[in-house]
Amino acid sequence: MAYPPRLAHLATRPVVVAKLIPTYSRAHNIDEDEAAQRLSAALQGRLLPWLLEEAWTAMRGKSKRLDDEGLLEKVATTLKDRPTRPGRVAELNPAWSAFLVLADLEAGTASEAARRVMESPEGRQRAQAGLAEVGRFLAAELTRGR
Repeated sequence: MAYPPRLAHLATRPVVVAKLIPTYSRAHNIDEDEAAQRLSAALQGRLLPWLLEEAWTAMRGKSKRLDDEGLLEKVATTLKDRPTRPGRVAELNPAWSAFLVLADLEAGTASEAARRVMESPEGRQRAQAGLAEVGRFLAAELTRGR
């Protein structure tokens, strides 16, 4: 695990789901309740730790003046009053699309054809780019408070 355990205690699955719901629901053209169910299912396994790792990497790369403890305090401050405040709607791009397919695979809602594409070398590369992109988005959402 490349991120501090405290990050996982702050950015829990419900918090991460809340940050991703607006983008996921708009991209899939579904209501937010359905988006929350699918994202919650997708983040039950390995996807959540991967996202937290990418978010932590993005936070550390973006903040030159804060040490690790300072970053964690900033996340705690941001999430203090409304931890499940919905995130912003992200601008979709190929990396986001790859992440959305990866989330659908983890939730069990993607087709077998999508699974085969994502298991190819190019698919794995796109999935990694998607995780990095959404990690940067999540880092911004987790640190945009006071």
